[in-house]
Amino acid sequence: MSSDTATVDDGQLAARHRSMWASGDYPKLAAELVAPLGPVLVEATGIGPGDRVLDVAAGTGNAAIPAARTGATVTASDLTPELLEHGRTAAAELGVDLEWREADAHALPFADNDFDIVMSCIGVMFAPYHQRAADELVRVCRPGGTIGLINWTPEGHIGRLFATMKPYMPPPPPGAQPPPLWGREEHVRELFGDRVGELTAQRRTLPVTHFADGAEFRDYFKAMYGPTIAAYRNIADDAERVAQLDRDIAALGDELMDGSSRMEWEYLLLTARKA
Repeated sequence: MSSDTATVDDGQLAARHRSMWASGDYPKLAAELVAPLGPVLVEATGIGPGDRVLDVAAGTGNAAIPAARTGATVTASDLTPELLEHGRTAAAELGVDLEWREADAHALPFADNDFDIVMSCIGVMFAPYHQRAADELVRVCRPGGTIGLINWTPEGHIGRLFATMKPYMPPPPPGAQPPPLWGREEHVRELFGDRVGELTAQRRTLPVTHFADGAEFRDYFKAMYGPTIAAYRNIADDAERVAQLDRDIAALGDELMDGSSRMEWEYLLLTARKA
């Protein structure tokens, strides 16, 4: 069971995270930049007709909707109702049927052993208490079922963006761990322990050609991405620090592009079978 000792009220923490992910325009970012990752995870987990599937921290359904298109019975859960509503609308427009459920990854409202496949595509990694979230992924998956994850790596663009923003962010709640740790195979192995077997992990990259330069990368994330918006809000009354963060993120963008118009965003694709 979890060894996390959350001293921050769970309701307050959830409300803070809902607000962060509802800020900006994550649905637009998801559609323009990371949509290709969902089908990758669906294929890797072998989802097909008749499977009972749970997508944890599903956001707007980048993985849940393609999973449902296979004929699986899919539940998309997320903490942020605004993202679920966007996903529900998108699924309806595509004629895809699935359930949308507001839920905290730290305390999923589902029975033990309830799903054949439990997955999360760059979602559960942002739950602050990693062990609690991992315990829930395992709990709701049936014995012999599959757990599948795509997580950004510490060395990739989000890992480096979070490292860049860290000095400007409010302090995390006690016991919270950095999201990009989920992109390290050894960290996930430790979280799951002997409750899973047949764990395989592969580092891959998502090519992104959306930005002309580092300044455009910065301005996009500054407008669209909840964690970046939170960093700027935290220092909004200090113009000098705002200007420094502007420079830092633009410089990171230029580094990631390395003189070209192409970035390679690294992620870890991981699948495991529940013992």
